[in-house]
Amino acid sequence: MAEIKAQRGLALRCKGWRQEALLRLLENVMENAEDQSQLIVYGALGKSARNWPSYRAIVAALKTIAEDETLIIQSGKPIGIIKTHVNAPLVIMANGNIVGQWANSDHFYQLQHKGLICWGGLTAGDWQYIGSQGVIQGTYEIFQTIARQHFNADLKGRFILTAGLGGMGGSQPLAGVMAGAAILCVDVNEAHIDKRIESGYLQKKTNQLDQALEWIDEAVKQKKSLSVGLIGNAAEIYPELLKRGLVPDIVSDQTAAHDLVYGYVPIGYSIDAVERARTEQPKALEKAAGESIAKEVTAMLAFKEKGSIVFDNGNNIRTQAAKYGVKDAFKIDIFTEAFLRPLFARAIGPFRWIALSGDPEDIKKIDRFILDEFADNQIVTNWIRLANQYVPFQGLPARIGWLGHGERTRLALAVNEMVRKGVLTGPVAFTRDHLDAGAMTHPNIMTEKMKDGSDAITDWPLLNAMVNCSSMADLVAIHSGGGGYTGYMQSAGVTLVADGTEQADARLKCTFDNDTTLGVLRYADAGYAESLDEVEKKGIHRIDTEQLKEENQNA
Repeated sequence: MAEIKAQRGLALRCKGWRQEALLRLLENVMENAEDQSQLIVYGALGKSARNWPSYRAIVAALKTIAEDETLIIQSGKPIGIIKTHVNAPLVIMANGNIVGQWANSDHFYQLQHKGLICWGGLTAGDWQYIGSQGVIQGTYEIFQTIARQHFNADLKGRFILTAGLGGMGGSQPLAGVMAGAAILCVDVNEAHIDKRIESGYLQKKTNQLDQALEWIDEAVKQKKSLSVGLIGNAAEIYPELLKRGLVPDIVSDQTAAHDLVYGYVPIGYSIDAVERARTEQPKALEKAAGESIAKEVTAMLAFKEKGSIVFDNGNNIRTQAAKYGVKDAFKIDIFTEAFLRPLFARAIGPFRWIALSGDPEDIKKIDRFILDEFADNQIVTNWIRLANQYVPFQGLPARIGWLGHGERTRLALAVNEMVRKGVLTGPVAFTRDHLDAGAMTHPNIMTEKMKDGSDAITDWPLLNAMVNCSSMADLVAIHSGGGGYTGYMQSAGVTLVADGTEQADARLKCTFDNDTTLGVLRYADAGYAESLDEVEKKGIHRIDTEQLKEENQNA
């Protein structure tokens, strides 16, 4: 099978740039996939399409649909094209959604084996993944927040220990270096380590713990940034470091611990043995993975007791450890609630743009525009400078920047104008992570410890998807968890195309204004002061039922 790469240039295979853009984004997630042959983009099971016939049918449909038609996709499988109108989404999809009482990993695997469902991950199944860069700014901002909170705003001379260098975890070593730290990343799969070195995200590798620690120790003493990939199992390495009396400054994990069958590799298993066990002994594999995770998390808790800043990076590792007897697992903080919630409360989150022409200069021009026109936004301008220095493009040239309400619309409209005037080579697609203010419910990640106790209420991402359909987005998706994530989350994704037209102006403004408005309202409804301040400053129309109740009582 020929390797799939996103088409570059200005030649169209579809009836317009909106359709061509979505096709190129599908090809782009495949270009960045961890296992293209299995359509797996990241996260052990996150797929771009259910199977190869579905993939080919999606491609064929995108090449033929008109602007007044909508392609419907159910868990990675196209099921039909309906007549809509020119302001309707071109693609609507739902991935991995199972009714509540059936939403568990056993049911998911049964349905997956029957070919009835697939997990779209977050940004894999709706073609929004841009490689490790898609996660890297969030990881960097976490490290920077920890630096401000605990290390006098400086991670030079600090040691970060983490694990997992797959599609999501691959951002960690580069983020650590950008933050100035010495970071040791453990992964049992040497191929993951090699891929991060090849992409420029990781500097050194070894299979010897002593060698890795020697490199880290030297970097810490010299206050130099360094990233080291150690071939090994975190469930063995973390306890060994404790045994040696070593206490890293920061400890986390971004293995695919959410999935005990297809993600986490247990102690004593090779990669080949895991692949065999998935079909021959899945229950034994699941138990072994859970027991290994319990050992790793027990070590993480011990690091915390000894003074390390320890956090869950969103892979459900605490949940798995708790199932396997680690009763204090949730004493480990989740990264969102501990470090990023004040940003999310203002709907500031991971926004993305992709140069559909494939011309890197298009992204560079947008970078320069941001540095000039968003000079008062320190988060995004600092990131753009760092990204230009450190972050290589993967697949189609793309960039991520944490922007909030009004800022996303302002950038998107400016870029659409640059396309219209020929400043850019070609159109640009805009999207965002599902981990966004109004777009995700996950009681153990995004919405843990909400101020009003609304952690598990999943109305918000469903409303988000409906709002974005109503606001003329080009693609809208509703995802639930799959594999080991089944039953834990709901999220919504959105994509728009800046093709230089006035119609795109209307779509971009309406969707991005409304997408972030809902995010602000979600946190304002939970009582966050930052959101209430944003409502007042930005003139967002919020209905305050408590105030109405008081007025009615006074009347």
